Amino acid sequence: MTNVAEVSAEEYLCTRIRRAEQALMAHHEAVLRTYGLTMTQYAVLLTLSRDDGMSGAQLARACGVTQQSMATVLTGMQAKGLIDRQPSPVHAKVMIADLTDAGRSLLDKAYQEVNVLEKAFVDKFTPAEHRQFCDLLDRATETLVEQTLRPPKPASPRPPST
Repeated sequence: MTNVAEVSAEEYLCTRIRRAEQALMAHHEAVLRTYGLTMTQYAVLLTLSRDDGMSGAQLARACGVTQQSMATVLTGMQAKGLIDRQPSPVHAKVMIADLTDAGRSLLDKAYQEVNVLEKAFVDKFTPAEHRQFCDLLDRATETLVEQTLRPPKPASPRPPST
């Protein structure tokens, strides 16, 4: 068994994944800030562009935030004219969000700039490397999901302290 002190943090895959995620988020946040958007607002616009007409709860799940946070985000986006919300025909208390023309236009502009990074990645790798990298990331993600869904069994309970 390897001692934790024997392995530098830079050698751990989880550390590298975290650093990559932080760099990706910093890039996207810097780009989106110039459009007056947060990552969550951008995720809402992107999600609605693919599947218009979603409830706050559906958007919260799709964007990985709480329903309470999403309610605040949607209120702000509606005030900016980026989305419109109407009562659901199925349930009057549920509001359904749709992109406005202004929201779609802003998304198109922001997406073009965010996508510059995607193109830079394509340029950094050969087509074979790109496919392999995507495969490796997918496998890493599967492992993360598996480990999250089935955490290791806890150690035996400790006796109560006296």
